[in-house]
Amino acid sequence: QAKAAFEVHNSPLSENAAVAFEFGYNVQEPARLVLWEAQYGDFVNGAQVILDEFLTSGRAKWGLTPSLVLLLPHGYEGQGPDHSSARLERFLNAAADTNMRIANCTTAAQYFHLLRRQAMLLKTDPLPLVVMTPKSLLRHPRATSSVAELAQGGFQPVLDDPSVKDAASVQRVIVCTGKIYYDLAAAAEQSGDGSAVVRVEMLYPFPGVELSRVLGRYANAEEIVWTQEEPRNMGAWPFIEPRLREIAGDVPVRYAGRPLRASPAEGYVDVHDAEQKRIVADALAGAAGRKPKSAKTRK
Repeated sequence: QAKAAFEVHNSPLSENAAVAFEFGYNVQEPARLVLWEAQYGDFVNGAQVILDEFLTSGRAKWGLTPSLVLLLPHGYEGQGPDHSSARLERFLNAAADTNMRIANCTTAAQYFHLLRRQAMLLKTDPLPLVVMTPKSLLRHPRATSSVAELAQGGFQPVLDDPSVKDAASVQRVIVCTGKIYYDLAAAAEQSGDGSAVVRVEMLYPFPGVELSRVLGRYANAEEIVWTQEEPRNMGAWPFIEPRLREIAGDVPVRYAGRPLRASPAEGYVDVHDAEQKRIVADALAGAAGRKPKSAKTRK
């Protein structure tokens, strides 16, 4: 009883040409939900000219209203630098004047509701949608959703920690986006130190009101930790840091993730595994073993 056509086409690994075609088709057929998926995130690098010239600035320069959806596998899974990063930082750097939506979903229901929302907005508020889609979450048991979660509700820009029973007892709030949430949640449950792990599912437009509301529950938190898999000069940290500090007020904010690097990821799986463990451990080693910085001295 389908009321709309559903077509799947396999395109060659010529991202510049494929994304350009999909962009043009999308502009000519604005009533259709057009999605292009990269084989791996970094592969979209080949289409950077199309992204900069048309997708992110087409509305401002020429009054175009594209609504193309980019599904970019983005997740540090030990597959090397060209199979890890979809260059999230480049999209966030180009985000302004509400020119696109950028999301990083962690559950099947969130992903479904995000796409449904995009389809419903095609006529009233068409915008490009960039979705980070880690391949490991396709089979992750904790990323699944019930039929009820799929059939009811809607997309949530920020997800609070469902395991927290007493918000007043939380001393550390870890804020993250994407699949690293599952590593952090598992480690927090095992350590039992009472840390809360909050997920930012919509990065742009930045959900400042929603994030403020969630963080406001943790009135006794001694620190907020932004945790990411990407290097410090990549990922969401350069974009999120000033916004998170403004929301945090006098509560110290610190970073846990890979250090500054030229390459997005390691080339050896054992080094990758060691880094992932170090990042999670660093995120959970805060308030108890570290003297919080004052609002005047923190960087």
